[in-house]
Parts: sequence; C-alpha cells; structure tokens
Amino acid sequence: MNKAGNRLDGINQLFKYYKSLTEKSIEQISNEQVHESPNPGQNSIAILMKHLAGNMISRWTNFRTEDGEKPWRDRETEFIDEFESAEELMDYWEKGWGVLFDALESIDNDELDSIIYIRNDGHKLIEAVERHLAHVAYHCGQIVYLAKMYSGDDWQSLSIPRGKTEEYNRKKFSREKGPRIYTDRI
Repeated sequence: MNKAGNRLDGINQLFKYYKSLTEKSIEQISNEQVHESPNPGQNSIAILMKHLAGNMISRWTNFRTEDGEKPWRDRETEFIDEFESAEELMDYWEKGWGVLFDALESIDNDELDSIIYIRNDGHKLIEAVERHLAHVAYHCGQIVYLAKMYSGDDWQSLSIPRGKTEEYNRKKFSREKGPRIYTDRI
C-alpha cells in the first residue's frame, strides 16, 4: 500500500488494471502480431508499449526535482521497433511500470498539491498522476483494440463477454453493498 493511502489507492489499482489488460491482450496474439503495424506509418503494439514505458521512465524518474520530460529521453526513437525478442520488449515494459509504481509508492498525501513540471508546465502532483493515467488508458485501449482485431474470432473477452451482462449483474447485485474498487477482480 502506498503512503498516500486512500487518495492514490484507486488510481494505483487502475494503473494495474490497464497494465493487466495490455498483457492479457498480447497473450492472445503471436509475437509477430505484436510487432505488426495495422497500416504503413501506424504504431504496432510493440511501439505503443515502448512509448508508454519510455514516457513512464521519463515522467517518474526524479519527478520531484526534475522536469518530467528528461533531456536524455529520445521520444522519437520510441516509435521505432528495435526489439530483438519478446523478452527484450517485456523487460523494457516492466522497467517503465516499475518506475511508475515506485514513484506512486513514494508519494505522501501532503505532497499531492505540490507542483511538479512537465515540459516547463507546472502541475499539481495529483494532476500529473491523473494526466498520466489518461495517457496510459488511451494507449492501452489502442493495444487492446489491435490485439482484438488480430485475434479475430479467437478473442477472449477481457471484461463482460457479449451475452453475459445479465449473469454478471446478477452476481454483482447478489453481493452486499460495500466499498470496493471495481478492478479488485484482476
């Protein structure tokens, strides 16, 4: 549990949820499809994963004392797929998430209104976290869509499968009301 307690618990859980959606998506397709671009000039899943990891590393390394857009980050190369193996891609992916989760764990509630910078624009720390969550959700959604497209009829739903809404709702409403984060099931 992070030091910020309830203020970041739900956000942290959502980050884990989006990471899980991405990983469950790519498990349903081949390594070749992970590196395949849907059309010339469009991003492959591998490129989207590389970009997300690079962004996380830049944004959350020394976030209290340095701008989130590091001078050593070469964002343009994030859009070039140079991975030689699935392991290399996943190692970089995990590195990015590790930097993010370590940063989130280090945050105290009393610093959520402190100002940090991204490209010289000041953000309250909580706003920067929320901005990053939106960025992650945006690209993870693209990854899920591409994986679903590539897998075709073999796709296994990551949420409520078609035709199962009534059954799902019946289970949910059979439980006693209580505070829960909807991603607890991941």
